[in-house]
Amino acid sequence: MSMVLFASVVRVRDGLPLSASTDYEQDRGVQETKKHLKGLSKKLSQFPDRCTLKSGHYNVNFTSSLGVGYLMVCTDSYPNVLAFCFLDELQREFIVTYDTKRITGAIRPYSFIEFDTFIQKTKQRYNSPRSLSTKINLTDMQTEIKLRPPYQLSVEDVGVANGYSLHTPSKYKGIAAPNQVLEPVTLPGVVSCVLSLLCTCLNLLRGVHAIESIIQNEDEDYNYVIAFFLGMAACLYQFYLFAYCTVWRSGKSFLCLALICLCNLYLHELRNVWQVLFHVAVGAFATLQIHLRQPQGKAPDYTV
Repeated sequence: MSMVLFASVVRVRDGLPLSASTDYEQDRGVQETKKHLKGLSKKLSQFPDRCTLKSGHYNVNFTSSLGVGYLMVCTDSYPNVLAFCFLDELQREFIVTYDTKRITGAIRPYSFIEFDTFIQKTKQRYNSPRSLSTKINLTDMQTEIKLRPPYQLSVEDVGVANGYSLHTPSKYKGIAAPNQVLEPVTLPGVVSCVLSLLCTCLNLLRGVHAIESIIQNEDEDYNYVIAFFLGMAACLYQFYLFAYCTVWRSGKSFLCLALICLCNLYLHELRNVWQVLFHVAVGAFATLQIHLRQPQGKAPDYTV
């Protein structure tokens, strides 16, 4: 029989369970699949925002958006469009009910266990197809799934066997997963972008002046020109890393910071202490903002 068996809501960054449906299912296959769900919930940030994991006669489906993941276990014959529509309903209600500050500040597991009431009601509706026929638009859901189908995970991707973590590295660890976008820009992020562009312009101007000095006086050190333009490139690339989701963003931002420090160390004879500190501080601030602005999953857009 096609049906939804279990659902849970977790925080993406650390896998902290926020809420879950009451579970009385004793089937061994379901319990084994729930172990995969538990392992998957701790690695949501490493995967695309919409995935399906097949485990025997059951599927684990999940979506993630705005730092929260929504997972479910259903039979393998349950339609994908209904499964992701079910998750989307949970997402819509959860976002409306709880604000981001409460979710971020949650410390204890199942801090929002009262959400179980809505999960149970929604699960009952989705296990009764007749009650759904007049309340959802299957055409819109099928189109969404066709345009952006869920990524198919394997048990090896999750890295869980018999309830124990295998610690297998994910192909998405440390990189930007497909279909991911960055979190909304914050005010400190905007400030870091403005300062990075300012440092880019300052380095460009000083570099041009250094070239003019070399033309007028052949004894001038051309290495200063290289240092100015390398510093300019590093600042400009930090702006790019903040704006776009790329592979190894954090690692690249630290390399840019190191390059900025080295360039300013070399240019200490042409800049006073405060100028050097300003450029290094801007580079460090930009690196911090790049690290804080993490990729997030695209919010599903089903019509329910």
